[in-house]
Amino acid sequence: MKSLKLCDTTLRDGEQAAGVSFTRAEKLEIAKLLSECGVEQAEVGIPAMGKREQEDIAAIAELGLPMKLMTWNRSVPGDIDKAKATGVNWSHVSIPVSEIQLQGKLGLSQHEGLNKLLRAVEYGLRQDMTVSVGMEDSSRADLNFLIEVVNTLYKEGIRRFRYADTVSAHHPGQMAERVSRLLGAVPGDVELEVHCHNDFGLACANTLSGIAAGAVWASTTVAGIGERTGNAAMEEVAMAWRYLYGGECAVRLELLKGLADKVIAASGRSVGDAKPIVGQLAFTHESGIHVDGLMKEQSTYQSFDPAEVGRAHRFVLGKHSGSGGVTHVLEQRGLEVSADTAGRLLEKVREYAEARKGTVPEYMLVQWLMEEQQRAQNAV
Repeated sequence: MKSLKLCDTTLRDGEQAAGVSFTRAEKLEIAKLLSECGVEQAEVGIPAMGKREQEDIAAIAELGLPMKLMTWNRSVPGDIDKAKATGVNWSHVSIPVSEIQLQGKLGLSQHEGLNKLLRAVEYGLRQDMTVSVGMEDSSRADLNFLIEVVNTLYKEGIRRFRYADTVSAHHPGQMAERVSRLLGAVPGDVELEVHCHNDFGLACANTLSGIAAGAVWASTTVAGIGERTGNAAMEEVAMAWRYLYGGECAVRLELLKGLADKVIAASGRSVGDAKPIVGQLAFTHESGIHVDGLMKEQSTYQSFDPAEVGRAHRFVLGKHSGSGGVTHVLEQRGLEVSADTAGRLLEKVREYAEARKGTVPEYMLVQWLMEEQQRAQNAV
């Protein structure tokens, strides 16, 4: 299976999430971590936002990272001038391609929109910029128009295009069909990138479907942060591509958790304890059936070893625990108990968990064991 390439947009689309604002120091650290993780390219900002954004982008460029950098720009020559001034030579030039956005946002026809895009691309190329093209709202655009856009810009030397599911209008079947039909109608050396949003919880699935259908690049954000309900999560796409599709990915999996922790902290948001791969509870087990199976054979309740992503299984005690879990937790603390004692402690665990609607702290289990032992001594 082919290798997946990542263009991570945490520093652009991720920061566009409501209320998220990275400091320059945070942006520099995130960029370094993305590069260390093996991400091939990062979209690092929008120069047209203003002087401070331009200075932040320039500071990232000055790091001299091996990772490729790009900026996001409208199809406006002035945006490209600002992009060039940052020192980042790759300019991603975007325009809406659906009728609803072309008319609603820009008041343009398809013909006028394509000419506007063409002029901006030609301008960028004259500035000796590397240019890629973003087709905003691709999923609601007429497919024949998308084909026309790609073939027209291909003649200008553009090889990289972004298919954006801007408002989550696709399900995975539609994404696969559209990507396959588009790529079947354009030159074979076109590199298509899929950029998906998560309004229906399908960003990761749609991204993987697009890659499987022939796209080369996946546009992602760390932990899926982004506008509205977010984007395709880099760590989910990378791991699913490897384990569900048997594909290759250059990302260093063991660094994913550290990267996610940094981005989540800098964003000031919570992505949920049960977030796949990077959530605090991603590899945490309470159920007695699961704990028993994992203690006997780890593959019983896991698709991959958590150690691959720098994690480990963690067992907690709660309403659905079994006596094996109680025994295991105590053994980890060097304490041995009989089956009868473990059974009595399990009753306390379940009563506590149901009353408090939560898990039982390990220190409480040890305290209950000591009380059991003290009662046994007093009875002698």
